[in-house]
Amino acid sequence: MTRQQRIALGVILINLTLVLLFPPYDYISLQRGNIPTFSGFFFAFGVHHSQVLNEPYLTLEIFVVLINAAIAAFLLRGKPVVSSTGKKLRYQQGVLLVVAFNLVLMLLFPPFENYAAITKAALPTFEGFYFVFGDNSQRQIVTTILYIDIALVLINGALLWLMFRDRGQPEELTPAQMRALAQGLRTKPKKG
Repeated sequence: MTRQQRIALGVILINLTLVLLFPPYDYISLQRGNIPTFSGFFFAFGVHHSQVLNEPYLTLEIFVVLINAAIAAFLLRGKPVVSSTGKKLRYQQGVLLVVAFNLVLMLLFPPFENYAAITKAALPTFEGFYFVFGDNSQRQIVTTILYIDIALVLINGALLWLMFRDRGQPEELTPAQMRALAQGLRTKPKKG
């Protein structure tokens, strides 16, 4: 393991520790009909009256840290990939950096809805994107929209990653192409 990989692993472990030590909580108020609203991040081993752990948001945070860990593993792996033209493949690394930046930005500014508009409907309402550490006592995070946003960023990142791959490398042969190639080698014309 290289020095950069050890540093990245340390940062990932610190992030996971912080996410688990200070998870997100929702406030449950009798005045609001027991509808949970996002309250903030509190120490996990503290006393939290009228608050419940926001498990979907905590799961989302853990997934984002692990996805960024996978991106770091790709960026910091061994020797840099060199294309058939001799240039380093920096476009793929750029795609990974942009995806990581977008994921962090989505967690810092998640979609919120006003607590008064919360219903049991299949499609949630949407008020806007607000800074997660701001005053959101009257709002709740819309996790379904956040999940969709993150899934789309990951899908687009994967497609861009594939688009920027080195086309100079030979493609893998299909079984039918391998058989045809083997047939051609067996039936070489005899020199005579």
